[in-house]
Amino acid sequence: MATESRTHIDYTVGWVCALPKELIAAAAMLDETHQDLPRQPNDHNSYTLGRVGVHNVIVACLPKGEIGNNNAATVAARMTSTFPSIKFGLMVGIGGGVPKSVRLGDVVVSTPTDEFGGVVQWDFGKVQQEGTFKRTGALNCPPTELLSALTKIEKEHTMQGSKILQYLKDLETNWPDLRRNCKHIESINTEEIQEQYNDEEDEEDEEEEEEEEGNYCIHCDQTKIVRRKPRDMRVHYGLIASGNWVIKDALFRDKINKTLGGKVLCLEMEAAGLMNDFPCLVIRGICDYADAHKNKNWQEHAAAVAAAFAKELLLLGRSQSGGEKFEEGTVGVS
Repeated sequence: MATESRTHIDYTVGWVCALPKELIAAAAMLDETHQDLPRQPNDHNSYTLGRVGVHNVIVACLPKGEIGNNNAATVAARMTSTFPSIKFGLMVGIGGGVPKSVRLGDVVVSTPTDEFGGVVQWDFGKVQQEGTFKRTGALNCPPTELLSALTKIEKEHTMQGSKILQYLKDLETNWPDLRRNCKHIESINTEEIQEQYNDEEDEEDEEEEEEEEGNYCIHCDQTKIVRRKPRDMRVHYGLIASGNWVIKDALFRDKINKTLGGKVLCLEMEAAGLMNDFPCLVIRGICDYADAHKNKNWQEHAAAVAAAFAKELLLLGRSQSGGEKFEEGTVGVS
């Protein structure tokens, strides 16, 4: 742990996560951990402070048991009030993937797609006659500087390969107790239930299924399973659908995707609460397919992969002089 004295104005990157396992992954990716700072009045967040490369980072997790867009917005607002020098934000954690291109252990990063800014709140709108739902409103794009950084990191991945696997190995070395939670990328299961299939399962069997490996259960119609060839982990750039519902239905997942032009790569529950007042990039590791076989088997690994991508992004950056504020849109990434 670093002993150098710091104040709230020394921290420039705000990193928000929703679950304790996402906080653990974030903390494990820090190059060094800093001492806690005095709590500010009316700020009930709990912070983990540290450094990644040249960036001093504040990591905040939603209170245990509290998820969703509203809670994420509250945590981010408190963070930016307490740390006035934040230049940009990251929302990092797990999400449900939308087949077919996205697989378990992949990373999805929010980027503008067609008329969408990278994140769309699929459950915000109005119910019209005959029960039809019309989505309304729009969310801001991630900061331009972060989108420019994505261009650079995509070039690096294409020409030299990603450093995500190396950061996962470093995590296992530096934090041996976390090793069992990080599956090797090459072990990704090659089976997936077809998109238009939901099997019936009893709630009492759900806990048993969560202990099984893979993305299928003993109740599945085996004729509906699609086998795909193993491949390396991939990073996808595109649209993330955010809402306050936990999605555990392939047909409903695909209905959401269809209403958004078939462009959705990932579904999650916090990003829509951040984009307009906490300009950030959303990074999600894929832990399930938001279908009836949704389980927790891949959550720790997906959280670690997302955190590793966030670290790789931050290590592309370089420090900027001056005390630019968050609302000015300046970003320490080139």
